[in-house]
Amino acid sequence: METGPEAAPGAIAPGGQRPDQDDLLTPAALAFLAALHRRFEPARQQRLAARRRRQAEFDAGALPDFRADTAHIRAADWRVAPLPPALLDRRVEITGPVDPKMVINALNSGASCYMADFEDSTAPTWANLVAGQRALRQAVAGTLAFTAPGSAGAAGKDYALKPFEQQAVLLVRPRGWHLDEKHLVVDGTAISAGLFDLGLFAFHNARALAARDRGPYFYLPKLQSMEEAALWDEALVQVESALGLPRGQMKATVLVETLPAAFEMDEILFALKDRVAGLNCGRWDYIFSCIKTLRAHPGKVLPERGQVTMLQPFLKAYSDLLVRTCHRRGAHAMGGMAAQVPIAGDAEANAAALQRVRDDKLREAGAGFDGTWVAHPALIAVARAAFDAHMPTPHQQHVRREDAQPTREDLLRTPRGSISRAGFDNNVEVCVRYLAAWLDGNGCVPIHGLMEDAATAEIARAQLWQWLHFGDTATAAGPRGPARAPLLLDDGTPIDFVLFERALIGLPGKLGGQDGIPGAAKLDAAIALLERLTRNDALEEFLTIPAYALID
Repeated sequence: METGPEAAPGAIAPGGQRPDQDDLLTPAALAFLAALHRRFEPARQQRLAARRRRQAEFDAGALPDFRADTAHIRAADWRVAPLPPALLDRRVEITGPVDPKMVINALNSGASCYMADFEDSTAPTWANLVAGQRALRQAVAGTLAFTAPGSAGAAGKDYALKPFEQQAVLLVRPRGWHLDEKHLVVDGTAISAGLFDLGLFAFHNARALAARDRGPYFYLPKLQSMEEAALWDEALVQVESALGLPRGQMKATVLVETLPAAFEMDEILFALKDRVAGLNCGRWDYIFSCIKTLRAHPGKVLPERGQVTMLQPFLKAYSDLLVRTCHRRGAHAMGGMAAQVPIAGDAEANAAALQRVRDDKLREAGAGFDGTWVAHPALIAVARAAFDAHMPTPHQQHVRREDAQPTREDLLRTPRGSISRAGFDNNVEVCVRYLAAWLDGNGCVPIHGLMEDAATAEIARAQLWQWLHFGDTATAAGPRGPARAPLLLDDGTPIDFVLFERALIGLPGKLGGQDGIPGAAKLDAAIALLERLTRNDALEEFLTIPAYALID
C-alpha cells in the first residue's frame, strides 16, 4: 500500500466540519477526491491561465473567431457515440437546486429530465453542498423523503418520490473549472469545486445508476475551449476507471454559455465524442459572457437586458449554429431556460407570462431543438405542448438546418436598443436582491415574475459595469477614454456613478428595508459588494468568486 503525502486523503478545512457529513465524506471518498485533485489540478490551472491569456488578447482589441488550427475537425465527417435510450427523448427538462424538497418535486414533476444543479442555482454553503449530495444519494437509492415545517402548530406537508419508472431522468451539473471548493483541501490547496461535486456524486451513485442504465449523466458548465472539454473527458475516464465502469459509461451534455465556446462547438463535441449527449443553449450565461469577453470594445455595449432576447440576430445565429452543429454530429441540441414563474393573484400577468413561454418554446421547437429547459413545474405542460406539436418523434436530429450558415460577423453583431431608467434600476435591484439571498444561502430567487440565478445576476452586474465604465467620463480609468461621449438613458440622463449611487441609496427603502426580501439580513453586504465590484477598474470574472469569500 502507498504511504506518504501522495496517499493522504483530502482534509476538511476549518468551517467544514458538520456532524451529518461523515457518511458522505468517508475516508475512501476523501481518498478518491484527493486522487482526482492530484491528477488534474495542474492541468486545471493551465487551462485557467490560458483563459486569462485569451481574455487579455480580447481586451487588447482582438475578437473571437473560428480556430484555424482546428479547421480539419470542423471539415471532417464524424459523429459522436450513440445516445443511450434514457437520453433519446429530452423534450422538457426542469432545472433547480439540490435541496430535498426540490429534488423530490423535480423528479416527480413529469419532466423528461431533471438537472440537479450544484452551480448557478445553488449557493455553495457547506451545509447546502452536504445536504444536496445526501439528497441525491437518497434519491438514487429510492429512500428520499421530506417533511416541510408546519405553521401555527399544524403538521408539515410530506414529500415522497414516485416509483423509479415514473421519475425524470437525473442529470447533475457540477460547478465550473474556475471555482474552488475551499472546504476540502488536498496538499494545502483547495480542490476544484467541479471535481468535488462530480466526484463525490459519482463515488456514491455511479455504480447504482449504471446498473439501471441511467448513466450517470452530467451537464458541464462554463467551458471556453475544446481543451477544457478534453480535460473533463480525462477526468471522467479516471472516475470510470477508479469505479470499475466501462469507458464512456458516464455521459455529458455541455452548456455552450460562453462566447469563445460558440466558435468551438464542433471541437467541444469532438473532444468528448465518446460520451457527449448534446449541447445546450445556455442563453443567460452566454449573454453575460458576450459582455465580459468584449468588455473593452466600446462598439459592443449591449442595451438593457429585457431587449436582449433570442430574436436578436446575434443570439439567433448562435442558437441556429448550435442546432446545425449538433445534428450534423448525432448529438442533441437543447434549448434554453424559461425563467418565468407563476404570478399569484394576477391572472392577466400570469397568462401573459405563460404566453411568452409558449412563444419561446414554439420558436425553439420550430428551429429544430430536441428539447428545452424550464425553471418551474407549472411550465412543463406549456413547454411539452410546444414540442409535441413540432416533434412527434423522440428528437429532431433529422432536421439538419443546412440553411443555417452563421458567420463570425453574425455571432458578433451588436444588437440595437436603448437603456431606460427602469432597466438601469432593475439591474441594480436584481443584482442586490440576488446577492443578498445568495449570501444567505439561497441560490435561486423569484424576482418580478422571473426565477433569477447566478447567470441572470451576472448579466445585471456586468451590464452595470459596462454601462458605467463606458458611460461615466469623469475619469479615464479602465476601458473609458477621456474623449468618449457618455452613454445616456433613453430620457437623456447621463449614465454615471451619480445615477448608480442614487439607485443604491434608494433601494433599501424601495424593498422595505431589511424585512422585505429573502436574505434581508445580508442586504447591506450585498450593496457593498455590488458597489465595490462596479467601481473596480477591472470587471471581475465571476460574481460568485468574491461572494464565495463571504459565506461560511
